Amino acid sequence: MRYFIVFSYFGKSYHGWQNQPNAITVQEVLEEAMSKLLREKIALVGAGRTDAGVHAKQMYAHFDFDGEVDSDVLVYRLNAFLPEDIAVSKLFPVEKNAHARFDAIERTYEYWIVQQKDPFHMHSAHYVKHPLDVDAMNQAAKLLLGHDDFECFSKSNTDVHTYLCDVKKAEWVVEYDKLVFTITADRFLRNMVRAVVGTLLDVGIGKTGLGHVNEVLKGKDRSKAGASVPAKGLYLTKIIYPEPYEKI
Repeated sequence: MRYFIVFSYFGKSYHGWQNQPNAITVQEVLEEAMSKLLREKIALVGAGRTDAGVHAKQMYAHFDFDGEVDSDVLVYRLNAFLPEDIAVSKLFPVEKNAHARFDAIERTYEYWIVQQKDPFHMHSAHYVKHPLDVDAMNQAAKLLLGHDDFECFSKSNTDVHTYLCDVKKAEWVVEYDKLVFTITADRFLRNMVRAVVGTLLDVGIGKTGLGHVNEVLKGKDRSKAGASVPAKGLYLTKIIYPEPYEKI
């Protein structure tokens, strides 16, 4: 049978989601725990990749297992077995051809910024001391909705076949002690969100303007966009699947 597992993690201690040689990853830790508890080698297929240091409030993966699973019991045992920075919220059976990555139709990320030095956000948000023009950053963010080719924000030498993404939302909101950028799309390129945020921050500090952002979007040159912001402020927050997938 095929199962979906839903989980979250704080990425500081990991070199991203996907297994890598000589580096600890979330996938490695979760597969190891599941394999021990189910007494069978478990291979997880994630809904996507997160880079080193990036967090996930909601991540999906699928796996195949020969027997039946008591979902509630396995979730409880996994959470007792896993380190504190990884938590499983749900596990449920799906159709045998269901795919955590390819079936996802929408993904949402947040990027957190603080404007005052805050020891409680030292590993969870990016500290920007310069005053920011949030209105200008939102005007620049709206420009993303009018484009579909985002090669300008993609990491070089990636193995993608297309740079097309359908960005449905891009917005900055002040939330109490932090500034949060939310972006939703059907898919994202490697390093895309961090490059977008860096470009919008340049607008916020007055280094560039809307005209420059338009030029960046119309071109395909990563070097014209802003610098990538640190991974610690980035969160994968939501993944949407079509019906009849079970909802959280």
